[in-house]
Amino acid sequence: MVQDVLDEPELRKENGHFVNGSTGDAQLVKEEEEGTNENIFLFIPNLIGYVRIVLCLASLYFMPLHPRRCSNLYSVTCLLDALDGDAARRFEQSTRFGAVLDMVTDRCTTTCLLVFLSTAKPAYSMIFQGLISLDLASHYMHMYATLAMGGQTQSHKNVDASRSRCLNNYYTNKTVLFGVCALNELFFISLYLVCFSSPTITPALKWPDADGTGATVTTPPPTPSLLFPSPFSAAAMELARANKMDSTVPWILTGISTPFMVYKQFLNILQLYYASTWLAEGDRKDRKRLGLPRSKNASSAKKAL
Repeated sequence: MVQDVLDEPELRKENGHFVNGSTGDAQLVKEEEEGTNENIFLFIPNLIGYVRIVLCLASLYFMPLHPRRCSNLYSVTCLLDALDGDAARRFEQSTRFGAVLDMVTDRCTTTCLLVFLSTAKPAYSMIFQGLISLDLASHYMHMYATLAMGGQTQSHKNVDASRSRCLNNYYTNKTVLFGVCALNELFFISLYLVCFSSPTITPALKWPDADGTGATVTTPPPTPSLLFPSPFSAAAMELARANKMDSTVPWILTGISTPFMVYKQFLNILQLYYASTWLAEGDRKDRKRLGLPRSKNASSAKKAL
């Protein structure tokens, strides 16, 4: 043991790197300090993430005019969200960059769809804006709290059951995670299709009446109802009429997915709440460690004297 220590080459630090004193070869130590030469950006899960971004952009292009194409592309984007996680585990390519890319892509795709819904149905824009704000705020707060309080090595999916059993079950149970996320997105996709298929939601979809001679009769604009005060959808009604869709399936899918969408928003509220309390716990510990507030501590010291 003593001989091994004596024979070990001397290391000295040069230019921020440890150098072998006998050979001057710092390459190995430098690589250990800086990491490997792996190209994280070309990992398979990240490549899937790039494909999701391209499909999302394509769905946005077709969103105002082609509801079928848009919904198909958007659905594939959501399904690939589950595939990149499996690829990361199978090929041992789980990275922080991939986790952030996945979360940012999820937030952006959902936000883009909700923005379109808010423009298609302006009377409900405040509801859609609230859902966007809740989604972004809860995930940002949760991610920041995990990094600040749990450390850089802790995943945002590692939620302690002592804090919230619902969130722990949501993030640790793959079936629950995929099911809730998929059905939440299905709700918004179905609502999007309803806007282009149901005259109940969008009376402008109705064809103009025709008289006995077959000539088109000019009809007045649809009257807003109390239930649906804004009857107009996006500026693509003529194409939607020409490519008429049956509203039965979108209505059924909307009804099935509604409870899961509500539950997802409930989880977002829980996530926002517990992330805020976790950050507040850290703030209290930091303030106590720094002796804050100083005025209160100073007055206590004077009373003690």
